[in-house]
Amino acid sequence: MNKLPLEKRLHILNMLCEGSSMRSISRVVDVSINTVAKLLVDAGTACALFHDETVRNLNAARIQCDEIWSFCYAKQQHVERATKPVEGAGDVWTWTAIDAESKLIMSWMVGSRDGDTAHVFIEDLKTRLATRVQLTTDGHRVYLEAVESSFGADIDYAMLIKLYGQPRDGEARYSPGECIGTQTHNIQGTPNPAHISTSYIERHNLTTRMSLRRFTRLTNAFSKKLENHCHALALYFVWYNFARPHKTLRTTPAMAAGLTPTLWDMADVLNLVERYRQE
Repeated sequence: MNKLPLEKRLHILNMLCEGSSMRSISRVVDVSINTVAKLLVDAGTACALFHDETVRNLNAARIQCDEIWSFCYAKQQHVERATKPVEGAGDVWTWTAIDAESKLIMSWMVGSRDGDTAHVFIEDLKTRLATRVQLTTDGHRVYLEAVESSFGADIDYAMLIKLYGQPRDGEARYSPGECIGTQTHNIQGTPNPAHISTSYIERHNLTTRMSLRRFTRLTNAFSKKLENHCHALALYFVWYNFARPHKTLRTTPAMAAGLTPTLWDMADVLNLVERYRQE
């Protein structure tokens, strides 16, 4: 069986994590798009398994959670009129939890923006923690029952609700109005008011949109298959945690969190793929 040269495999993975579309990668690297898709599937599968096994027993103190929107195949309001909608078509929400100190993405999940997804996401986050934490979310009400169900009283939890003015002229579609204030609500325990914030997770949402082409708005770069959407995210989160030095920390989130003593590169991520193929 022919095997793609190492340099090309590394080139493909790097471009996947740096905002390039799959078709542009196939043109630049001079391989078929099926080759790019196959490597994405293998890398995403390996990275998802690695994240699930490795990112555990975390000594975090402050966590922020949020959801970022995208869609698969068609936006939700257009799915009924689609000729051949695929499984998972419509709005897709990616739930993420970030450690405010190490900037580590501790847990992530793809699903709907409903209570069932929130329960699974928060429960997964809880299983990865070794200490009591302070948690901040936005005002999405499904967090209330999910956090109560998973943590009970063993958490310091607050909600931060931003208040917006009228949208700016010509920007009402995707840009909210100017933030004119915030409201904080202590939900459980005694959260430190100085650390009730969602700034880090919101900034990471921007990094996600800049790093994954399928999150770019107002283009045809959206995900065509939900499965590939999940694989791209799995690859991205391992790359972000282990191989992408954070500009503020000057090290990777995984090193700051004590998960690894060394700085990874894409060759280390590719080694995960080879290990997965051998198992």
